[in-house]
Amino acid sequence: MTAPPRLAWLAWIAVCLIWGTTYLGIRIALETIPPAAMAALRWTAGGAIVSVIVWARGGRLPGRAAWPGLALLGLLLIGFGNGFVVYAEQYVPSGLTAVVIATSPFWMVTTEALLPSGERFARRSIVGLLVGFCGIVLLVWPDLRSTGAGHFALGLVALQLACAGWAAGSAYSKRHRPSEDVLGATAVQMLFGGLMMAIVATVLGEWPTLAFTARTAGALTYLTVVGSVGAFVAYVYALRHLPVSTVSLYAYINPVIAVVLGALVLGEPFTIRVVAAAALVLLGLAIVRSSGRGSRPRPAGHVAASPTSGAPGRALLKRVTS
Repeated sequence: MTAPPRLAWLAWIAVCLIWGTTYLGIRIALETIPPAAMAALRWTAGGAIVSVIVWARGGRLPGRAAWPGLALLGLLLIGFGNGFVVYAEQYVPSGLTAVVIATSPFWMVTTEALLPSGERFARRSIVGLLVGFCGIVLLVWPDLRSTGAGHFALGLVALQLACAGWAAGSAYSKRHRPSEDVLGATAVQMLFGGLMMAIVATVLGEWPTLAFTARTAGALTYLTVVGSVGAFVAYVYALRHLPVSTVSLYAYINPVIAVVLGALVLGEPFTIRVVAAAALVLLGLAIVRSSGRGSRPRPAGHVAASPTSGAPGRALLKRVTS
């Protein structure tokens, strides 16, 4: 077996670093840009860029027959998966958000177990869920008892809705694998997701309050070009040349990067309790993944992927690695 090219490892490192920084980018962009409007701008622009890439490669976007399924994935993975993360980061520190989002595989395992054709719980999965839950309790309990806990609690609920949307989108994608080009399907998902967030921003009356500074405009540009498009291309390339089990390790690295950056750049808490809680969550994630079902990576982002990054669901893994 030939060794993977060095560029594949560099692509994987890029995924780990970039998707770990998107939480910080969202937090900074929210300083002047309303949440739904920010997500709408990011995903619409990202979808347009990926569409150009597809056309430049001589490809075509999926036909109208595929739009309903891709629109549903855009709703679940971007509207719910990323939209609720953006909402939550108004009240929840970026590093803590990344740690909570690391529990997405727990939701995926639970969703699979509840579906008629899904895989049943393994004993090791239950142990992993309990360990991860203990980590989350340790992480958020002091903040729930402090002043302003109402908004903080709303943020935590939003993060759970994001994980649930991501899990539902992944389950749907697994059972309805598109036959179209991966990049083309991703472009349409991004465009539908951006359109849905634009509708939400309009209903909430966010557009009149839209404002930019050099700092927030830079964060939005980074999220769009680097976080959504660049990292996804790197992710696809890494999946072509590296084992899926290796690529999926980014899920353990992203929260660590997010916590450290949040502490260094925004002065977010970085205490022994935060470190211990994050370690418990990641340990629970490792146990769930080692049970067989949990070893499969989350869909590509973080644009994913964690939910901050968005992009196609788990079907991508089958398409890219085949």
